Amino acid sequence: MQKGIKADFGLSARMFLTMFLLAAVYLFFVVVLMQAGAGTTTIIFFVGLMLAAQYYFSDKLILWSMGAKEVSRGEAPELHAMVERLAAMADLPKPRIAVVHTPVPNAFATGRNPQNAVVAVTTGIMQQLDPPELEAVLAHELSHIKHRDVAVITIASFFATVASFIVRQAFYWGIPMGRDDDRGGPNAFMLVYLASLLVWVISFFLIRALSRYREYAADRGAAILTGAPSQLASALIKISGVMNRIPTRDLREAEAFNAFFIIPAVSRGSLMELLSTHPSLENRLAYLRRLEQELK
Repeated sequence: MQKGIKADFGLSARMFLTMFLLAAVYLFFVVVLMQAGAGTTTIIFFVGLMLAAQYYFSDKLILWSMGAKEVSRGEAPELHAMVERLAAMADLPKPRIAVVHTPVPNAFATGRNPQNAVVAVTTGIMQQLDPPELEAVLAHELSHIKHRDVAVITIASFFATVASFIVRQAFYWGIPMGRDDDRGGPNAFMLVYLASLLVWVISFFLIRALSRYREYAADRGAAILTGAPSQLASALIKISGVMNRIPTRDLREAEAFNAFFIIPAVSRGSLMELLSTHPSLENRLAYLRRLEQELK
């Protein structure tokens, strides 16, 4: 089979459907805000400003939140050489490279498009994996960039984050339950709260369903690009094994970024897979075994 990351039409269709459904949900949320008394101009300005900021600065925010620092070729020559070679094979511009100084073994990609992409790895993953395994992980992250699913997940998560913030604040400060016929009173607040809760729940499941599928697509892209699905399988087993030995309280610091990682910082049981951003390790390994047979 010819190497190179091909378009994944299943992923493209799911990204389109997810964005379409989320757009409908978000439109409903805007209508509710207007009914609650918020001005149309204010809503459009606020949403537009925040969405633009999320789109253009999300990569910097994620890198800053994770403590990732960009490294030059002189600082990490082997890492740069590996990424450069894989990017050429994938017909991608070479992304910027960042390193996170943490023993937690993981990697992620961010950026609104291939021209502004960043691939980040932790010192933990570089210490734990052999070069072929690390190459497979980097190929997985480049597949996300090639498929442009990082930007979709980032944008899709925006309103879910806003809705989640409103719900949390309502619980923290208490929900006013009294009656008030004036717009902007307690009834209006309750309406916004319930709409926010609905938006968050729907967004939660839609984003996670897309995120699980995109992990399979990136696994396939990495397997085809490297020609060695077994190396990615070996890397996933090692990463998962190390994760299980790290205290949960340390992993929870990175849990908010699970959708971007190759392995979630905090994994759920098999019955909780529907709530996870990633397929289970067992399912991913079975998928990679099937790919191994396809590539022979």
